[in-house]
Amino acid sequence: MTLKFYQNLGKLFYAVAAVDKNVEAVEFAKLKELVKKQWLNLDTIEDTFGSDAAFQIEIVFDWLNTQGNLNAKSCFDDFIAYKNKQNHLFTDTVKHLILKTAHAIAASFSGINKSELIFLANLDRELKNT
Repeated sequence: MTLKFYQNLGKLFYAVAAVDKNVEAVEFAKLKELVKKQWLNLDTIEDTFGSDAAFQIEIVFDWLNTQGNLNAKSCFDDFIAYKNKQNHLFTDTVKHLILKTAHAIAASFSGINKSELIFLANLDRELKNT
């Protein structure tokens, strides 16, 4: 994995939360919980400050949210472009973890709505094209 890998995951998970034009605090809380429980153990890569690189997921999500950029499509498109260039990073384990995290974020606030359901279906389709 690389720092860019985790940064692009931050974009993707932000897109999941922002697809319905409203990012809820509980969605970010769910992401932080999952980063700690599942993503930190994926590898041993660290950023320049010695922190686990997986924290880049939270940093990018929070930065996008602070900017108020609710353009989920552009974040999703950026992630897919990265995935297509770096296919070797997207093992079955990683793809499963991505889908599990995306579903948990979507379900964390009042269940999965129609726009989130469509988004998750598109994500699933894109990951199967790897």
